[in-house]
Amino acid sequence: MLPEPLTRLVEQLQRLPGIGAKGAQRLAFHVLKNPREDADRLCEAIRAVKERVTYCSVCNNITDTDPCVYCTGATRDTRVICVVEEPQNVTVVEKTQGFKGLYHVLMGALSPLHGVGPDDLKIKGLLTRVGNGTVEEVILATNPTVEGEATALYLARLLKPLGVRVTRIAMGIPVGSDLEYADEVTMTRAMEGRREF
Repeated sequence: MLPEPLTRLVEQLQRLPGIGAKGAQRLAFHVLKNPREDADRLCEAIRAVKERVTYCSVCNNITDTDPCVYCTGATRDTRVICVVEEPQNVTVVEKTQGFKGLYHVLMGALSPLHGVGPDDLKIKGLLTRVGNGTVEEVILATNPTVEGEATALYLARLLKPLGVRVTRIAMGIPVGSDLEYADEVTMTRAMEGRREF
């Protein structure tokens, strides 16, 4: 039997995504073993995230200033919006250092099986932004899953009548991979998304 405070810590850590019973116990013992100052810094970091980080009122990305740095950035191309499912997807696109437009975070994807419909996503804000007339292209960068594809198709149907160019990110074989490991859908997408060399 573990002491009650340690048991509670293990239970709370287990609620985090990707943390099982053994991992939670290992983390709890790590917290216990290290100096109190480390635990205090961890508590303060968690508290600061909950108190100061919010969602941008324009694009729904996470931010500690509203509107976020992408929406207010002077060097951003306001004619292009990249639509992603979750805030962490913005970070992935930014790592490429190739996209200089704006973002719109849907906060999920359509998933009727899980009860997620169009009203559960941040679609109205996107339509309002595009409807203002300054946006020329919307890049649909939803995940290459059944839900992501359904979301992209749904958005394309809503956006095209607004007179904006709607594009989808290319998908295919990852760099460093062998063709023999590619499934049929991935290979089909790779062939469809090919470009002149």
